[in-house]
Amino acid sequence: MKITAIRGTWVHVPIPESGQHVSNFGRVASFDSVIVRIDTDAGITGWGEAKAGVGSAASCAGLAAMVNLDLAPMLIGQDPRDISRLWDVMYNSQREGHAIARGHGLPQLGRRGLTISAIGGIDIALWDILGKSLNAPVWRLLGGRRAERMPAYASGGWADAANIGKQLLGYVEKGGFRAVKMRVGVMDGTPSRSAQRVKAARAALGPDIGLACDAHGTFTVAEAKAFARMVEECDLMWFEEPVSGDDKSGMAEVRRSSSVPISAGESEFTRHDFRDLAELRAADILQPDLAIAGGITEGVRISAIASAFNLRLAPHLWSGAPGFAAGLALAATSSAGFILEYSLGSNPMLQELVREKFPVTDGMVEIADRPGLGITVDESFVEKYARR
Repeated sequence: MKITAIRGTWVHVPIPESGQHVSNFGRVASFDSVIVRIDTDAGITGWGEAKAGVGSAASCAGLAAMVNLDLAPMLIGQDPRDISRLWDVMYNSQREGHAIARGHGLPQLGRRGLTISAIGGIDIALWDILGKSLNAPVWRLLGGRRAERMPAYASGGWADAANIGKQLLGYVEKGGFRAVKMRVGVMDGTPSRSAQRVKAARAALGPDIGLACDAHGTFTVAEAKAFARMVEECDLMWFEEPVSGDDKSGMAEVRRSSSVPISAGESEFTRHDFRDLAELRAADILQPDLAIAGGITEGVRISAIASAFNLRLAPHLWSGAPGFAAGLALAATSSAGFILEYSLGSNPMLQELVREKFPVTDGMVEIADRPGLGITVDESFVEKYARR
């Protein structure tokens, strides 16, 4: 089997005003991803996803160009099933021959950032092809699902203190979720205002619904420590990205100062960043976004780090259907995987891009038994919203 074509398309989907929310990223008016299509001479097509930002909206022109102009020419004519080798080809570029022969990475500048996101989008599509070629779901290729269903938490929570309880309870009622996540941080102005919203949420939810909060890295170390102290009695599942990902030592300081578990990773690239988080004891839960961190191949390596350091794995799944399906397969097969993120914001990339749905029943998501990623992309949707 040979790769005949690779195409990354920036898909830009406007969100109606009624579905928009305001967060640390401002008013979110669109959902953007690069949807990657790989064709083969065997008639098998694989789909992947690459992201230029962890939120919904992002300019993806450069990322699409990296897929189409930088990486695609390296892989045309290659066997798409040689995924590990192709990952090294993309990562090491001109020195890939030396790197593969020596078993020693020789990357250039593209060790982080959009290059890794582009690699991740292609890698996800390669796994989709491999699964389809064997008529097996990706989770089977990764060692098999650990259960037929996994618990999910509803991810959203932007309302003010007076309304946050009602908003989160609406999530619980919508899918039977037993856990929810809300946003905090600079959007609230001060740590104390964030803490007031968290306390209001806990009071409304009661003690039996899990509650997590996400600051998107917007607190300073001092602010994050103060906030964590204020909410210690709220029994949080975790406090996500308390400070900037560039300050891993500061994150470790926040973790040492509080009993609230710390989670991080959606803004990180490759296993090397996650190794640093683990070695610094900066996080209790690792949250790679496979459309950012390097794809399924790198996700397996990150999962191994989580297991080796007795950490847990909860992939960042605020993405389109290819990224969601990839993270679902990883979480379902990882010994450290325990819960799935489920977007409750307006997400046309998850809800409309593919024919299949990922329904939540009694707070659980089925690990479906379909070949590859288990998705069928609506190509008319891609064409309709393609940004050129």
